[in-house]
Amino acid sequence: MREAVAEQAAEAVGGTARGLVAQGGLAGLALAMLLSSLGTSIANVGLPALALAFDVPFREVQWVVLAYLLAITTLIVGVGRLGDIVGRRRLLLLGIALFTAGSAASAAASGLWMLVAARAVQGLGAAAMMALATAFVGDTVPKERIGRAMGLMGTTSAIGTALGPSLGGLLIAAFGWPAIFLVTVPPGVAAFLLVRRCLPADRVEAQVETARGAGRGSFDGPGTLILALTLAAYALAMTGGRGGFGWSDLALLLAAAGGSWLFLAVEARTASPLLRLEMLRDRTLRGRLAMSMLVATVLMATLVVGPFHLARALGLGAAAVGMAMSAGPLVAALTGVPAGRVVDRFGAARMTILGLGATTGGCVLLALLPATLGVAGYVGPLVVVTAGYALFQTANNTAVMADVEKDRRGVVSGLLNLSRNLGLITGASVMGALFTLGVGTEVAVAAPEAVAAGTRTTFAVAAGLIAVALLLAVRTAGRR
Repeated sequence: MREAVAEQAAEAVGGTARGLVAQGGLAGLALAMLLSSLGTSIANVGLPALALAFDVPFREVQWVVLAYLLAITTLIVGVGRLGDIVGRRRLLLLGIALFTAGSAASAAASGLWMLVAARAVQGLGAAAMMALATAFVGDTVPKERIGRAMGLMGTTSAIGTALGPSLGGLLIAAFGWPAIFLVTVPPGVAAFLLVRRCLPADRVEAQVETARGAGRGSFDGPGTLILALTLAAYALAMTGGRGGFGWSDLALLLAAAGGSWLFLAVEARTASPLLRLEMLRDRTLRGRLAMSMLVATVLMATLVVGPFHLARALGLGAAAVGMAMSAGPLVAALTGVPAGRVVDRFGAARMTILGLGATTGGCVLLALLPATLGVAGYVGPLVVVTAGYALFQTANNTAVMADVEKDRRGVVSGLLNLSRNLGLITGASVMGALFTLGVGTEVAVAAPEAVAAGTRTTFAVAAGLIAVALLLAVRTAGRR
């Protein structure tokens, strides 16, 4: 009897220890997601200080942000696939190390282009962190709790986005611009130690078995290079002009279209493709990736239009604009984990539709209320949009990652994050141009009524885009 009790006690202690290790691993993954989003938002607020410190025009200092975004966008799918082959833990540790080293090098940069190069290294690390942290959830969390883990990932990402502007402003005021990069070094070291200590080691025998099977264990270098160049052309076309769309932007878009055709042709002929074409023929996966891109495009509209509407149409000062804009990321941070619990309980398909319905309603309200209700008419619908987005993102990520084959989790996670990044890039360009068109003149000198009209036009179109995503969600649920 005593022996049985002792065995049960030992098993309970062992289970508790395993649970603590698993929680530590999940904390490391969440910290990696937070740092990758913080790397974008904290740099934006430092652009004026960097332009002054290096004595360069604004169009050049923008490369501090663009280098980071381009590195993530162009490399995230390839990094995810490489993790499937060589081991996700090993590559995630390398990504965290690169991100941390890039942060330290950014803080120590003595010139603008040295800083841009360091930010590209930081972006490479962030690509590995974003793709592999999401992929690792399926390895560390039971299937029935994946929604909660995805909610935690979304929460930490939102916290990083929300924390960046305020933390960056305080650090620049107190210590100067290097502090906005140096501040990510200690948590980067912490994330590295947590992942190294708490996440399970890569299974060498599984990798050997994968390498033997159907040529799936080799890395598709040509396909990865073509995809990276194609995505870079598209991203540069969407972000390079800023002031308008010229012949160079059109040439980049045509290059991206040609690169897409070439990529598919290469993937059809290679023995171990980066993307198996049957994945691209999966209508459910295609639909969910399209939904992710559409919703991210609309979310970026709130970040592009919001500051101008609050400052120009409603006459708020800089501090008040910052407080109003922080409502969105704050709501996303608070609703991420509860959204995960709801998804686990009621199912990803239903919650995808509910999240998109809330986002559509919020966009309609943004098109109608701000002109009559002022700040409350903007912040209230913004809360609805971001709460709906948090529920959608958690449900959509859960639906995509829950049933994917283990040896493809990295590349599918990369595709999921890529669709979101492409949506953010497209939203910054297209929704910004739409807002300018709605205003009818230069926004900086436009009358409040003209800015309000631009806001109505932008969010009316945004509601239409989310309605398309909602239709895709209903059709996807019907196929299931």
